[in-house]
Amino acid sequence: MTPKFLGQSTGLPAAPEQAELDYVPNPRPGSPYLVRFTAPEFTSLCPVTGQPDFAHIVIDYAPGETIVESKSLKLFLGSFRNHAAFHEDCTVGIAQRLVAEMKPLWLRIGGYWYPRGGIPIDVFWQTDEPPRGLWVPAQDVPGYRGRG
Repeated sequence: MTPKFLGQSTGLPAAPEQAELDYVPNPRPGSPYLVRFTAPEFTSLCPVTGQPDFAHIVIDYAPGETIVESKSLKLFLGSFRNHAAFHEDCTVGIAQRLVAEMKPLWLRIGGYWYPRGGIPIDVFWQTDEPPRGLWVPAQDVPGYRGRG
């Protein structure tokens, strides 16, 4: 598997369903380990008002046969910039697409959304219990007080 986007000038996909995720073979199969991606400047649009929404997204996963190539993940996450969806749909949708395509041993996502109407909304989802013996550090995103 050769990544399609790595080393190439690539435009941002117009929508999440148009984004292509690249996967490469796990370099350490049979050795459970955790991969963490943090996107502190994730944006999407409110489906009601069209106003921008902002989140700090943390994705943790234990690879199976493949790992997601980081540039393709960055482009996928960026494709939400003009996508209108509720926080819950964005957060869980990201995780479910990764699980469906990558088939990790385990995955969890934390969507720490900045306030809308004065109320921050945090959305959490995971596939199951983490594999036995896997070190899973805390996500350490503070409760809302200016997040960051």
